[in-house]
Amino acid sequence: MRPYVVALDQGTTSSRAILFNQAGEIVSRAQHPFRQIYPQPGWVEHDPLDIWATEKRALAEAVGAAHIDPKQIAAIGITNQRETTILWDRATGQPVHNAIVWQCRRTAPICDELKEQGLGPLVTERTGLLIDAYFSGTKIRWLLDHVPGARQRAERGELCAGTVDSWLIWNLTGGAAHVTDYSNASRTMLFNIHDLRWDADLCAALDIPVSLLPEPLPSCHLYGRVAPGIPGLEDLAGIPICGSAGDQPAALFGQACFAPGQAKNTYGTGCFTLMNVGGAPVASRSGLVTSVAWSLNGRTTYALEGSVFNAGSTIQWLRDELGLISSAPECDRLAESVPDSGGVYVVPAFTGLGAPYWDMYARGTIVGLTRGTTRAHIARAVLDAIALQVADLVRAMNDDAPCPITTLRVDGGASVSDIMMQTQADLLRLPVDRPAQVETTAFGAAALAGLAAGVWTDLDEVAGLRRSQHVFLPQRPEGDCEAQYRQWRRAVDRSLRWIENDV
Repeated sequence: MRPYVVALDQGTTSSRAILFNQAGEIVSRAQHPFRQIYPQPGWVEHDPLDIWATEKRALAEAVGAAHIDPKQIAAIGITNQRETTILWDRATGQPVHNAIVWQCRRTAPICDELKEQGLGPLVTERTGLLIDAYFSGTKIRWLLDHVPGARQRAERGELCAGTVDSWLIWNLTGGAAHVTDYSNASRTMLFNIHDLRWDADLCAALDIPVSLLPEPLPSCHLYGRVAPGIPGLEDLAGIPICGSAGDQPAALFGQACFAPGQAKNTYGTGCFTLMNVGGAPVASRSGLVTSVAWSLNGRTTYALEGSVFNAGSTIQWLRDELGLISSAPECDRLAESVPDSGGVYVVPAFTGLGAPYWDMYARGTIVGLTRGTTRAHIARAVLDAIALQVADLVRAMNDDAPCPITTLRVDGGASVSDIMMQTQADLLRLPVDRPAQVETTAFGAAALAGLAAGVWTDLDEVAGLRRSQHVFLPQRPEGDCEAQYRQWRRAVDRSLRWIENDV
């Protein structure tokens, strides 16, 4: 029987399941959006039961649509929105509060308090991160402080805390496994990326009992098996869950960036540029962070990373909140109808700015408006803003890394935009390589699981499955691009430190 691998791709706005064959081709898929919860400005939540229900449904539908014997499924791999944090009851499996999403800024005051205590250097040295509300540690602290009785229950060992990978594996195994992989653990601000363990000093500083946390394990590892009797998944009982990585390192793996110096950018809700830096962490001087990319066969690979909080979400904002477009493809059509943005710059700092600025109090800005500005100019400025934010990250990466990026591999929903990919190539003065298989995040999770299950033998075999669909080369004059970038930095300056008090 030819083996198949299923990837569960649990994202910020939808849950997906994709079935891959041994050639790395998609056989079937299913996707279900779920509710976004905004209790107050700057706060973002998800219902963990929505996450589980939509992911379970997507898995059942993808397997059903493939018309295969479920026994042909060799493994399940998981990739997930990182940093989003869930607290649940160890006995019942019921969440004690909504998940606090990676975009949520409610813990900015806790971060300020930690900085005032002088913890910044220790956090960076041990975890590779900066103190920011983006990461999971302060979200766990907030839940323990604000959910009635949670801290007492946690200290009695009655609760579990974890990121979305832990939540899914817990549910898939019927509560048998409370685990996470190193790539997700390294985004908590609690994990020592050098010795690959929870850091007792940082857990104490944030007043988080270590007993709450999942067991950290390699990305290519048998975490458990699908439990019998899960409604809708009865036929999948016993299938091993043996690959897991956060969405961004999974995309780096799926893009076959296996050699130091290779880099990718994912254009999703946010933008995430990662560079493989090999077997030792690289300390950033330019506002980037270092995380574990993956660990397999006893070897850990690290990545230098820059994160943009709002990318594809800015196109959604044009559609859903402003009503300037009716669909994402219309943004491209409008942008292509004008030669440039007419001097308009959009800085989409809706939830603050990530790398390289790390300003929790920045807010969105539109500058350069004139009476002649049309919605086409704003659409063009939004696409430019996404590419310009990535230019910020790549410039910082080239400053930090021992060797410069020579090609940027791209993926994610917004990478289908030819105009934006061309703008990206122009701004970076680099080839931008879009693969034929754009589902690189899901394929990365599938590849990790497939390697553990013997579907693929080694990294060379996985790398051989990647094909380029289009390589965009720089076309615009470099001087024009540099002038645009200078204006962009002026626009960013206008958005910084906009909120004067805590959120």
